[in-house]
Amino acid sequence: MPAVAKKYKVVVMGVGNILWADEGFGVRAVDAFHRRWKVPAGVEVIDGGVLGYFLAEYIENAERLLVFDCCDFHGRPGEVTRFADQSIRPWLATKVSVHQAGLNDLFATAMLLGRYPEHVTVLGCQPENIEDYGGSLTPAAQAAIPKVLEAAERELSLWGVELEPRGEGEKVAPLAESCLEQDVYEQGRPTEDEACRFADPRFCTPQEPRRGSN
Repeated sequence: MPAVAKKYKVVVMGVGNILWADEGFGVRAVDAFHRRWKVPAGVEVIDGGVLGYFLAEYIENAERLLVFDCCDFHGRPGEVTRFADQSIRPWLATKVSVHQAGLNDLFATAMLLGRYPEHVTVLGCQPENIEDYGGSLTPAAQAAIPKVLEAAERELSLWGVELEPRGEGEKVAPLAESCLEQDVYEQGRPTEDEACRFADPRFCTPQEPRRGSN
């Protein structure tokens, strides 16, 4: 017989692509959440990255879903906004990257299958820059992480989830590969002189003058 999918009381998920500056906000936020708190049984914390359809299990088997993400809602850079239940439609309709297109499909599929979570909340940060390839979070997005964690704590408290602060100096296993952790990733990041941020430098050459031009 096929294995029965695991049921989750609550899933806390960060999504985004850390290769494009503020587009990685959700991933950095969920990692900060993971390092700040222990969660009780029945609560799953995951780095969703750009995993797309691999996230279907978590969406379809969660009673309640909390998502951290970068979202263009035309606010100030670093502004944090809460979308909940029916109001998440603007988040799904306002794509800032390909990962949201995949999530839109996942939510629609879950709804058609009758497996949509009872409650979905998205805590979104207005990006400042999502075009810096290999870039870090901008200062505005970085400063928004404590704000989004406070909002997450309030939301989970309303859902009856009690978070336990981690002890000072406690070692925490990373949610993803250790080389992708923010400090490691940014310390090993090449400078703009060492690596072109926008294209392959072999193709960044001046255009030849048009025929007949002076």
